[in-house]
Amino acid sequence: MFEHEGRPVRGLVTMPCDLYRSYVVFEPSPAPVLTVSPPDRTKAFRAAAEALAALGRSYTGGHLYLQSDVPLARGFGSSTSDVIASVLAVHDACGRRPDSAVTARLAVRAELASDSLMFGDRAVLFAQREGVLVEEFAAPLPPLSVLGFGTSRDGAGISTLDMRPAAYGPGEVAEFADLRAGLREAVAAQDPAGVGAVAWASSRINQRHLPVPGFADLEALVRRCGAVGIQVAHSGDIAGLMFDGRDPDIDDARDRAERMLGDLGVEDTWRFSAHARK
Repeated sequence: MFEHEGRPVRGLVTMPCDLYRSYVVFEPSPAPVLTVSPPDRTKAFRAAAEALAALGRSYTGGHLYLQSDVPLARGFGSSTSDVIASVLAVHDACGRRPDSAVTARLAVRAELASDSLMFGDRAVLFAQREGVLVEEFAAPLPPLSVLGFGTSRDGAGISTLDMRPAAYGPGEVAEFADLRAGLREAVAAQDPAGVGAVAWASSRINQRHLPVPGFADLEALVRRCGAVGIQVAHSGDIAGLMFDGRDPDIDDARDRAERMLGDLGVEDTWRFSAHARK
């Protein structure tokens, strides 16, 4: 929770993950009927309809073809990936390209709460329920290598829209303000350890509202394996051990961490880089 233009807003920083993709093609038709394949991608459907209306083309129909390998309901931003790809596909078919602010507004209209993927590699604090940029930091996130893992035994995930938003107290809001300042400094300095410390502190706050099982053991593991911090999905059942991506021994460090997670009974793991890419 952060102050923005004199009022409190919920905000988040999305960590890039280069493992998964959503790919969408929009084929317009003269008939004013809009369809989507697969038919259960209702948020992508709403995003296409919102994009057409914003372009003054609400009378235009067509078919939205969607392919995605993003796991659902785990905190990977699957809905936002579908929604942004759909907005871009509709604009592309109409010979237009929206800017990030327009895409953000359309994404929130389509899915009510959105990650900040439309800003690409830019490190931003984003009000996910308003579709508003709260702050853009001075640089992209510094090089981070992540060992991601599932925190639930069944991997069933969490429905974001079914969650009741956390009720943060005044003390927590003050903590978030300090973390915002700390993140600003860490990004400007391109300091992975500083970013990791902010994410770690944020995960402790999150633990009061969406507890991760065995969190104390995970915190002990961070210290033992040489990670710079731990991050958790703001709505989902995944987390990640964060490492300095410039460390020449990063692969060995993640190997050790993976073995340690295995000792805790965590077998569902993956690896990715979370920093600016060409």
